[in-house]
Amino acid sequence: MRNKPFVVLQSVFLGMGLLVLTPTVNPTSAGKPGKPSPKEATLQATSPATQINSNPQGQQQPVATWECTASWYGEGFDGQPTATGEIYDMYATTAAHPTLPLGSVVRVVNTRNHRSQVVRINDRGPYVVGREIDVSYEVARRLGFDQSGTAKVRLELLEVPSRLATERRD
Repeated sequence: MRNKPFVVLQSVFLGMGLLVLTPTVNPTSAGKPGKPSPKEATLQATSPATQINSNPQGQQQPVATWECTASWYGEGFDGQPTATGEIYDMYATTAAHPTLPLGSVVRVVNTRNHRSQVVRINDRGPYVVGREIDVSYEVARRLGFDQSGTAKVRLELLEVPSRLATERRD
């Protein structure tokens, strides 16, 4: 019982450490591979806590951006508990990611048709090699890959929950 806060803090710090490192190894990053762009270097120097920046169109600016393969999960998991403890709803705008802190907000953009959807990370997965994010059925439908099952997407990390918000949830 006494170790629970330490385990939670260790998990949060590990997740944030991975989050900081992930964009620097992304081949789509600006600048040389492995070297962060000036914007990324500035963002890495600041706290990875929630950062809200808007562009002139009112759209939130991402903290980090990378491309990966997305898949979706639906009926077989509908009504089951997620990693956050909430019940999975295949019609909600949520997603599963293996390393992003739970509660993170991500914009998922289908690179083929440029449709986008903002999702909240509330679960862990996918557990298939080569896939980095599992979105709900509804998100896959809106992005236009519910029939094919997978799509090449751009992930734009918009918000990372503060450590305080993570502690309150547990």
